[in-house]
Amino acid sequence: MTMADALKIENPWTPAHQAVELSEHATLTRILDEGADADEVCCRMTLLMHAIDTEVDVANQSGEPIDSVLTAVLLAYGADPHLAVNGETAYDWARKLRHDMATRLMDRFSTPRPS
Repeated sequence: MTMADALKIENPWTPAHQAVELSEHATLTRILDEGADADEVCCRMTLLMHAIDTEVDVANQSGEPIDSVLTAVLLAYGADPHLAVNGETAYDWARKLRHDMATRLMDRFSTPRPS
């Protein structure tokens, strides 16, 4: 399914979340570069949470090695891995889902917030 086809289907995702859902790295980058909020929340997930979930799902479904391109793009545009939604953060999701590459990226891009 292409991005254009997906946007025709009624769904709850914002354009940025739809790009994450479809692993459309270039589209996500363009949307963020045009000013979308890297910390946008939709359907009780930040974009970074959604990226981590998508990267894990794609790897599990395809059998291919996990990547972290979506995570890296969002962090480069300032996404906060410690932003909590419903008491959880993207950092929590990465640890829970064992997305070690995303955890390491978040460690490099951010400073832990005091508890």
